[in-house]
Amino acid sequence: MAAISREEVAHLARLSRLAVTEEELDTFAGQLDVILQSVAQVGEVAAADIPPTSHSVPLTNVLREDVVTPCLTPQEALSGAPDVAEQRFRVPRILDEDVAS
Repeated sequence: MAAISREEVAHLARLSRLAVTEEELDTFAGQLDVILQSVAQVGEVAAADIPPTSHSVPLTNVLREDVVTPCLTPQEALSGAPDVAEQRFRVPRILDEDVAS
């Protein structure tokens, strides 16, 4: 793979709307070249007989089954609330803006 040029880095910077100095162009060109070489090296290692994976070890679902259990009624849940409105906890307004309902 050919090394990435300063002009290509400048083009990428313009596309990304990044302001870079002449020194940064040289620095980024070297850094991006190393990254691209590393990606190419990984591509060489990948073989057709190895299936693609997202994790190095198999994942198993560790979630429990959903089981319906008794819970509080709305009245029990709201019984300790300092203020209630329409079967909901009523809390002080923290924003000065009017919010459309």
